[in-house]
Formats: sequence, structure tokens, C-alpha cells
Amino acid sequence: MMSKLRNLSSERLPHDVVIDILTRLPVKSLIRFRCVSKSWYSTITDPLFITKHLNLNNKAKSLSSNDNHNGFLLYTHDKQLYTAACNDDPTLTLTLTEVCRFQIPFPVDMVDYCNGMFLIFGSRDTLIYLWNPSIQKFKMLTIADGRNGYSLGLAYHCQNNDFKILKIVLNSIFCNNKGPRFEAKVYALSAGLWRRIEFSVESIPNLGSILEIQYEPFLFFNGALHFMAYTWGENNTNNFILSFDVNDEIFREIRLPENYLDRFIFDYQAVHKLVVFKGSLALIVFGPPVFDYEDGDVLDKCDIWVMGQYGVVESWTKKTVGLKRIKNFFGCTESGQLLIMMPPGRTVSYDPESLYENNIGISSPNWMAYTTDLMESLVLLDHK
Repeated sequence: MMSKLRNLSSERLPHDVVIDILTRLPVKSLIRFRCVSKSWYSTITDPLFITKHLNLNNKAKSLSSNDNHNGFLLYTHDKQLYTAACNDDPTLTLTLTEVCRFQIPFPVDMVDYCNGMFLIFGSRDTLIYLWNPSIQKFKMLTIADGRNGYSLGLAYHCQNNDFKILKIVLNSIFCNNKGPRFEAKVYALSAGLWRRIEFSVESIPNLGSILEIQYEPFLFFNGALHFMAYTWGENNTNNFILSFDVNDEIFREIRLPENYLDRFIFDYQAVHKLVVFKGSLALIVFGPPVFDYEDGDVLDKCDIWVMGQYGVVESWTKKTVGLKRIKNFFGCTESGQLLIMMPPGRTVSYDPESLYENNIGISSPNWMAYTTDLMESLVLLDHK
């Protein structure tokens, strides 16, 4: 096989034609074909080739439809990353078929997933990693801030075929009243360094008054990272969504419905989760638990707020459902099924329309995410 490939590259086709063919091959084949010749090794590990291959994969992904209701669950358990194909048709019972699994070589905490890349915490507070499991390559990033002092989000910058990490960090000089409470930093994989950016929003002149942000991974949607933020209002806190456009690197405010916390006596009783729900930005608000006298059980009330038109505050709509004893919430499938862990560790999909609950057969996952495609790439292959 390898001798035939050598003949193909050296005798039959022009070099630019060979490169064009290679960019259309799957990652596993390209990893093997590095052994064909020094020329092929140099080509496949070249940053320009890696970028071209990634760009073609993204174009193929955007042209393909998801009308067959297929998607993939990614989850970790016992130091392994599993990928499983699932039918995401709300009219059918969600079933899983394992596609592959990867051994995670050291203790980690998953943070985020985007376009085939994972952002993970290492065992030390000052280390995070970018991981491309399709080529089993890690990129270690050192950060000066402790794990409890910041929040992170991973994004794909489609205009530049680049990956970016946004970090909102608690400002160490804030305690001495010498600066704003938070500052923002961005890491671009292509540049390989952290840089400070302006943490400001035109609609909020005094952004330094932000009281708190949500300390969990940011949501990447519509070319921007999204997270909850809180400022002081007249009588209580003012809650809103901050978005960070990865192209122009500008923060923008997305307002929430004025009445979205009306059923809560205290704002702190509400647990906020930003998700993509049926292709739209959505906010899921959990709590507080209530006793259901009909079933004789405790229910966690769940408000699903969906922004029908992105950025338009008047387009928010709400649906409320009652869920029994939620232990963890992982997100949504594309059809809008909620992925939830119930005690003691049973994972279910829940359809808020039909109220149908389905045990998907995954016990006590440490982390879980849903994606419409399994993106493979050569990203990080050119990194030491």
C-alpha cells in the first residue's frame, strides 16, 4: 500500500493535485500517510495544510443536513472519553450506539468542547489543556490564576480557522478598591499567547460594577461566547447575558425578560443554565424544589426561556415543566430533549413537549455534551 502511495506522489500526479487529494482524506489516513515520504510528512504537518484541511471539513459540515435526526453524545467515565451516535428524533426513543472511546492519560476535568477540540483542566490549578483526541495530541497552557478565580470558554473563529479561549478572571487588585472586579484575557491558538482585552459594553457604561459572573463554561453559539453576569439594581441584582464576539472581540449585552424570576422569592434560589434549544439561544432556570401533592414527590421546577430572534428581548418565550430530583443537567439535544442525571446516577433524556422520560443507559458520567457532528481535524499536529 505504501509503495503504491509513493508511486502516486512521485510519478503520476502533480504535487498540487496530490495535496488537493490529501486535504480531502480522513484524519486517521493522514496520520498513517506521514510515513510515505519526507515530503508527505512535511506537507501533512504544515500549518497551511492543517488549516486547509480544517476549512474543507467545516465547509462539508455546513453543507450537510441533519434531517435524519442523528447526533452524538460525548461523555467521560472512569478516565475514558466515549463518543456515541444517537437518534435525536423526538418521536422515537433515544438510543445510543458507541462509535469510539479514548483513554484519558491523566486525571482531568472536562471544561468545554468545540469543533473536535476539548478544553480541560489538569491536576494542577495553573494548567489547562487543549486536546484533540482524533490525533491524541495535547497542548498545555500555563495560567497564573488559580482555578477558582476565573471562568473559561472555548470558541472557533471561522473567519481565521482558529481556536480562541476567553478567560474572565477576578482582578486581584479589586480587593484594594484599585480597579474593576473582573478583567478579560484571550488566547488564540495561532498566536500562542494570552493577551488582555477591554472588558466593556457600550450599553453598560459602568461595567466595573459587575458584581458576579457565572463560574461555569461559557456557551459558544452564533459566533460568540455567552455567560451570565450580575450587577446591582435598585432593589436587587440586575441579571443579563454577556456575549463575546470572537471575530471583533467586543462584549455585548443580551437582556433577559423583566419577569423571568417572578416565581422566585429570592434571586439566589434560581440556577441559570445557558443552552442552545432547537437552534436558538435559551436560558433554563431551575429551582426551587416544590412538593407535588398528586405524586407525593419533590419536583424541581424548570423554566425554559427561548430567544426566538437572537438579540431581540421581545422574542423571549417561556415553557415550564416539573422534573423529579435533578442531580445534574448536561444540556440539550438539537431536537430539544434535556439531558439530565437523576439520583443515584441514572442519566435520562427528557422531552419537555411530550413529558416523556427515557433512560439512555449511561451511569454517573462525569461530563457530557451533545453535538450534531464528530469533527475530526489535524489541529495541534504542528505543535510540540
